[in-house]
Amino acid sequence: MKVTMSIEGMTCGHCVMRVKKALESVEGVLEADVRLDGGMAFLELSAKPEEGALRDAVEKAGYGAGEIT
Repeated sequence: MKVTMSIEGMTCGHCVMRVKKALESVEGVLEADVRLDGGMAFLELSAKPEEGALRDAVEKAGYGAGEIT
């Protein structure tokens, strides 16, 4: 399963790595492809985690979590 999530507040490669690490720590996330250009994360999931878990992980890393599709 694949989902896309918008991320707000990233300004550099370090930000990208922090968001990637945060998202990949959520149970059910196999891989997070986080892109600075456009502020997006493309997630490969083994099972659908609760949207709140994805949002919480991004927000705890210090960034804004936008729409998940």
